[in-house]
Amino acid sequence: MDVKKALAERKSTRDFLDKEVPIEVINEIIEQAKTAPSGVNSQPWQIAVVTGDSKTKLCDKMEEAFRTGKKGAMDYNYYPTEWIGEYKERRKACGKLLYSTLEIKREDKQKQLDQWALNYQAFGAPVVLLFFIDKALEKGSYLDYGMFLQSIMLSAVEHGLATCPQAALGEYPEIVREELCYSQDKVLLCGMAIGYEDKSAIINSIRMPREELDKMVRYYS
Repeated sequence: MDVKKALAERKSTRDFLDKEVPIEVINEIIEQAKTAPSGVNSQPWQIAVVTGDSKTKLCDKMEEAFRTGKKGAMDYNYYPTEWIGEYKERRKACGKLLYSTLEIKREDKQKQLDQWALNYQAFGAPVVLLFFIDKALEKGSYLDYGMFLQSIMLSAVEHGLATCPQAALGEYPEIVREELCYSQDKVLLCGMAIGYEDKSAIINSIRMPREELDKMVRYYS
């Protein structure tokens, strides 16, 4: 598979088959992704691969926290405290497309809540990757991490797997650190669901739109 095809096929998948992914495949994906660049070759990535009973227990605890009203608090500000302008509009359009595809009406708060709760179950994926970084590192290492995450997702496509990068899996860092025995000096960046796509699921038909080049690029010559 060439890069162009992998980029086109990658998407955020939100429903997975109940089919195990061999750990050897996960290791091969990470082995390929670790060639991603990082400033002064710092390689800031630290990954927890969570499957089986450990995944079930962890996901259940996060979902329980959500359903009992415990507000999630990430280790850092992933989203702005106030949405403005075009970013606010894109966020609204994203939610509208998701819920309209699922035929969940605006007034049906319980269905909306149930749908959101699936985030904490990694949408039924058999594998959850959780990404940590040392607290001492700065913003440049976060940029490095982004390239590493994209490398994982593209490699997963080549291996016939689907992914969904998830900020939601980073919303309860204390639960994650306690369950996986990570220290307080490790920042939980985010998580990623990974597995085999359920291609019959209507939610997986969603492809979020992208802006035209003239909205994001300026040319100088």
